[in-house]
Amino acid sequence: MTTIKEVESVVIRFSGDSGDGMQLTGTQFSNTSAIMGNDIATFPDYPAEIRAPQGTVAGISGFQIHFGSTEIFTPGDEADMLVAFNPAALKVNLKDLKKGGTILLNLDAFTDKKIAKAGYESNPLETGELDGYQLIKVPIDSQTAGALNEINLDTKSKKRCKNFYALGMTYFFYHREMQTTLNWMKQKFGDNTDLLKANQSAMKAGAHFAETLETIVSTYKVSKAKIKPGKYRQIHGNLATAWGFIRAAQAANLPLFLGSYPITPASDILHELSKYKEFGVKTFQAEDEIAAICTAIGAGLTGSLAITTSSGPGISLKSEAIGLAISYEIPLVIVNVQRGGPSTGLPTKTEQSDLYQALYGRNGDSPLIIVAASRPNDCFDMAYEASRLALEHMTPVMLLTDGYIANGTEPWKIPDVDTNYAEIKHKMLNPKDVNKENWSWIKRDSKTLVRDWAIPGMQGLEHRIGGLEKDFDTGNISYDPANHQKMCETRQKKVDKAAHNIPLQEVEGDENGDLLVISWGGTYGAVEMAIRALQKEGQKISLLHLKYINPMPKNIGSLIKNFKKVIVPELNMGQMVHIINAKFACNAIPYNKVEGLPFKISELQKAFANVLKEVHNA
Repeated sequence: MTTIKEVESVVIRFSGDSGDGMQLTGTQFSNTSAIMGNDIATFPDYPAEIRAPQGTVAGISGFQIHFGSTEIFTPGDEADMLVAFNPAALKVNLKDLKKGGTILLNLDAFTDKKIAKAGYESNPLETGELDGYQLIKVPIDSQTAGALNEINLDTKSKKRCKNFYALGMTYFFYHREMQTTLNWMKQKFGDNTDLLKANQSAMKAGAHFAETLETIVSTYKVSKAKIKPGKYRQIHGNLATAWGFIRAAQAANLPLFLGSYPITPASDILHELSKYKEFGVKTFQAEDEIAAICTAIGAGLTGSLAITTSSGPGISLKSEAIGLAISYEIPLVIVNVQRGGPSTGLPTKTEQSDLYQALYGRNGDSPLIIVAASRPNDCFDMAYEASRLALEHMTPVMLLTDGYIANGTEPWKIPDVDTNYAEIKHKMLNPKDVNKENWSWIKRDSKTLVRDWAIPGMQGLEHRIGGLEKDFDTGNISYDPANHQKMCETRQKKVDKAAHNIPLQEVEGDENGDLLVISWGGTYGAVEMAIRALQKEGQKISLLHLKYINPMPKNIGSLIKNFKKVIVPELNMGQMVHIINAKFACNAIPYNKVEGLPFKISELQKAFANVLKEVHNA
């Protein structure tokens, strides 16, 4: 008899070939769970090779979802259930499955040929390496075909429905409602009656088969999460970034221009913004990265909120033009959705290794403001903030996200944009309102050092532009050494003064204690959960998560002094830790990982506990 166990949260990973529909399957499970009231976080994992051979380790695509009745910060560490559509999926993911976890595998795919293709020397179902797991062996291919026997579709089309057969089984195991997916199918396949019927039948057949399995002794129920009332939707980081820019343009009453060249994992921002012409959005897919940023610079010069998006390799190509925008002193937002490097590196994997590039990756002394998003839903806020700072301080701003939060999804409470994302003021001039006799384009505000935003070529506002150094007082080209010193210092001071226009840093936990963890970017969720676990044990540990990186909030130094030890976990070889130590001389300890994967909560908890033990034993 099947028993029902109520659990707080569950982690499921769907894995198979790129053509097996893993992203679609995971997305449907996520949408269903969100509508059922669970908090969720997801992590799509794409193969780096576009057309890797089917059945090989290189071609495996995955989708992990963590859903629960409490607040969810990460897609989870180890999976409770692995759905493996072939031997390669099993080989890639078994190490990330909890001991005693459940494996639902497609028995039809475990042929001698496919087992060898996955890199196994012998059949893993017979070697004992799966002992200790709850194994559910189902001939998914053949059972899907049998369930669709009377539907008028070719064999290939029927076989493609196997992901919904497996989805139906997982819906039964975890008491998920089918209606959300059935409604989606009607929208997706409504014009093709046979295809609609086939996918619906496959999913229902999978659920019915799971109900008859004698090997299943229990199913699992996850209650609704207790979250703040409001209207929510699922959102991924790139979508949130795009929408944040749209809101910023509206708040500034400016047209929005994006000049971009497609690159993984940033391309979705271009794709999304291209849908919103009715909001005054112009998108331009350039022939290369250099052209992309140069068109954005042109748009910034002529009165648009100008954006360019890329990843690390593209930012390398944009570096000279970023310096040009700094010398122009115009608003421009550069988005870097970080991925593994160097060079093309790991195109579909996450990393935080572009911090030095953001701070120093240009010739000359060329400072800019740098901010970083922490979660998929935080990308909306930080895209807005990057735009606000660029417009209010007349300088380029770099927004750092990463592949983990760009592709990951979580619930987003739809905000009141008129209240929370109010008017953005800027210094664009209207020629009709300017006393042209006394106006000088090079003149700066005495407090902020910000110049007016004058559109080149407008009558009465004509001025010289270009990458050559300008005279501080006249704006004419200058090679005077003392003037160059003054201009470099002025550009730096202007960026530094943005510290007065950002919030003071907050600490999660007590403002003094044994260990302060300083994190930034997409590591937030795992770091937060690791710290919470240690705080429950009574440990004096707190979190300082940076979203404003250059300049940093004014109170960082005073906060750091209140702790005995500081540790900085990063998905790089140690970049922020060097910056923190250079600025504050606090002997911060690095904790680094560069595997193209996010941190696990468990590994961070262990690392923090080890430092706390040293503090206690000192």
